[in-house]
Amino acid sequence: MDQLKERLLKPGVNRLRYLIERRLNMKNCTNHIIFAILLFLTLSLILDAFAAADHYKKRHRYRGGSQKIDDDNDDHDRNDYLKPVTNQAYKETCGECHFAYQPELLPSASWLKILNQFGDHFGEEIEVDPDTTKNISDYLKTNGAENSSAKRSVKIMRSLGNQVPMRITDIPYIREKHHELNLAVFKRESIGSLANCTACHITAEKGIYDDDDVKIPQ
Repeated sequence: MDQLKERLLKPGVNRLRYLIERRLNMKNCTNHIIFAILLFLTLSLILDAFAAADHYKKRHRYRGGSQKIDDDNDDHDRNDYLKPVTNQAYKETCGECHFAYQPELLPSASWLKILNQFGDHFGEEIEVDPDTTKNISDYLKTNGAENSSAKRSVKIMRSLGNQVPMRITDIPYIREKHHELNLAVFKRESIGSLANCTACHITAEKGIYDDDDVKIPQ
């Protein structure tokens, strides 16, 4: 009788054991999958955080009043921004009446047209001696947009095609960058016109025109 019971119960017990083991294996497998997914998401978040921090650091490396100089300053960093104006004659002559724009904002041909019309400089007569004019001319020609590797200068030249504008505000790329702003903004007394870069671009003198550095006055 005992042997008979054992033969009858054994298949059921084995079946039950099999089902329990299978359920446990499936549960373990599910746990492993969930752990792998969580690990992948965590690593993705960490990598994104490092990428964002690196991007922020590069975009803000020149803030705080002085330009940071790195021994290993690579081409990517140098090409992000325009070079600040370094020619004193240009600063004093042109910067006396308006912002001394970086030469990389216009091609050399445009700068030459401007210099050749000092007698009627947008309605004003500018008196500059020949030596100073040559000094400024050499500086602007050497550093014109077509000679720059800055990303903004490359985009400026690409947008100009064969055009030789005398105004930076006539550059298609520059106009496109500001097209979303209402024209009334530029007529504010605190701004005056689109040509007044420093009114909104607080780091313009450093050659930085990032959107993050824009503060539009009321």
